[in-house]
Amino acid sequence: MFTEQDYNDISQQGISISDINNQMSVITCDKSKVELSAPIVANNGLYVIEEDKINSMLGNYKKKVGEKKLVKFVPASGAATRMFKDIVTFINENVESESVKVVVENLSSFAFYPKLKEKMQQDGLQIETLIQEKDYTTIFKYLLFEKGLNYLHLPKGLLHFHKYNQEIRTPIEEHLIESVAYTTNKNNVARVHFTISPEHSDLFCQNVANFVNQYKVLFNVKFDVTYSFQHSSTNTLTFDCNNELFRDKNNRLVFRPGGHGSLIKNLNEIDADVIFIKNIDNVTTDDLRADTIKYKKILASLLLDFQQDIFSVLQQFDNQTKIAENIQKAENILQKCFFVKLSDYYKQLSEEKKVQYLYRLLNRPIRVCGVVKQEGEPGGGPFWVCNTENNEENLQIVETSEINLDNQLQKNILESSQFFNPVDLVCATKNHKGEFFDLYQYVDYQRFFVANKTFEGKNIKAIENPGLWNGAMSNWLTVFVSVPLSTFSPVKTINDLLRKEHCKK
Repeated sequence: MFTEQDYNDISQQGISISDINNQMSVITCDKSKVELSAPIVANNGLYVIEEDKINSMLGNYKKKVGEKKLVKFVPASGAATRMFKDIVTFINENVESESVKVVVENLSSFAFYPKLKEKMQQDGLQIETLIQEKDYTTIFKYLLFEKGLNYLHLPKGLLHFHKYNQEIRTPIEEHLIESVAYTTNKNNVARVHFTISPEHSDLFCQNVANFVNQYKVLFNVKFDVTYSFQHSSTNTLTFDCNNELFRDKNNRLVFRPGGHGSLIKNLNEIDADVIFIKNIDNVTTDDLRADTIKYKKILASLLLDFQQDIFSVLQQFDNQTKIAENIQKAENILQKCFFVKLSDYYKQLSEEKKVQYLYRLLNRPIRVCGVVKQEGEPGGGPFWVCNTENNEENLQIVETSEINLDNQLQKNILESSQFFNPVDLVCATKNHKGEFFDLYQYVDYQRFFVANKTFEGKNIKAIENPGLWNGAMSNWLTVFVSVPLSTFSPVKTINDLLRKEHCKK
């Protein structure tokens, strides 16, 4: 199937043949869908933190994090292309959709407006005049293309999201400011890690350096900012509509970046005790940030409490002391903290086998995931999922595309879900001996995605790796916690910047 040139190209990408075989199997066989068992609800998959416990959790936060190394991990490599989809259609086809009308009517309310106006004035153009003349095409070209702000080709992290009197901030700045509140350690260092794309690295790093110089004085904090690229070894094959390998006009294999699930490699290389994961576009303004900070600390506090209990039991198992007592403790942790349903099979095991079983379940990376009330946002949600191999249920974040919507029962479970995944995760990736888990060991490699794309005007199928918070973390210990909607303010389209979380009109 592969030529010598193919093997050379695969080797150049740094992709293993076993990974190639996995991708081939995904596209050539019926992709198995995730089987939902039930939506999560309070006390069955979901924690709802009672108000009287919040103050104590917040009060103990500094003590709990103590000597620990805290890092905020921000996937930030994506370009802002999808934000401006309707505007691009308007430029190309002169089709004024409802969303484009909203942009035009509120143009001066966007944080980028002063920069756009200034850029156009440099070329002798008055934006107010063009608005009166309804020459929106010229305005939008200055917004999106290189002669103006070039927003269509910039990473989302470098766009101007928020306006504060005379100051205009990007998502990068808001993430740096937010990180001060919960990642600053006893040495007054706040750590942030951005995943970025190579083509934007110089611009991204220069902007961060400028912001750090400004904010380290303002907040009296040292920033430790690090970066990584999405590795080419996580790129994936593409296929035509007949599931045959797709090749370009030179008969070479075409590879594409493997989606955010590829970042499990980047996460695997993070040196930290506690990792906060949050998307680049999920930021808000100073006035509305209090809830975000509050619940980040709550999620981390809960994580460390659970981790402490787990480590204590595992150390006792290692020492082979108080076996019966620690079996009971381990069962309580799994059932009460992680809602694990211990099977009849487990109950029939000998004491020695029970220890092995419990050890395996507890000795895993941990993630505590904030979830918000479902309000129709597109994306994934938290569910009980059935493992068809052993008929056991576990907690997973599942994308809608992973669900068989032709099955009415599965569709009913999806529609009855009350919660949404806002990508608000706090993670621990070390074991009780202080060693890092190999995160690749906890990926469900069957949960690849098949996405429809185009290349050189042709329709293709692209394989995407199991999503970072979906299949890539499938076998982690997982907890879901209800957090308020005020902690979730994503920007998926340009008009999201007009929401109260981003804009003061």
